[in-house]
Amino acid sequence: MTALPPDETVELVEIDADNWRTACALEVELEQADFVAPVSYYLALCTYGDDWHPLGIMAGDRMVGFVMWAVDESEASSFWIGGFLVAAEHQRRGYGRAALQLLMEMAAERGSPGVALSYDPPNPARALYESLGFVETGEMEEGEAVARRPI
Repeated sequence: MTALPPDETVELVEIDADNWRTACALEVELEQADFVAPVSYYLALCTYGDDWHPLGIMAGDRMVGFVMWAVDESEASSFWIGGFLVAAEHQRRGYGRAALQLLMEMAAERGSPGVALSYDPPNPARALYESLGFVETGEMEEGEAVARRPI
């Protein structure tokens, strides 16, 4: 992974009527496609489900990734991260790490005691999650391993 250039910042922006098409065009490497759904599927979950909120990962004026978040009130307000992806052409530049750090800050600001996410154990993103302090709990969520990190 390469660190972000000193003059580049990453921010999270709401997905809305002006940028949803850009988000839907984001694609991961072919070998990663088994680990994430298309952004259009995640947007449907956000629109028709009760909990998820979609965000674009921006590097300057470019949308480089997508993520969604939710708060599970049944778990002492656990902050969940889902649908996390960085587009193939923008990977290994620090955008994913920066976005996850922003999400952890968001969780802290909301008063959440911790952050949770789930993934298929062979997913290469597992190493990124572990490097940020996420620890697998032994729980499974829809066939995926759950990892948690306290705030």
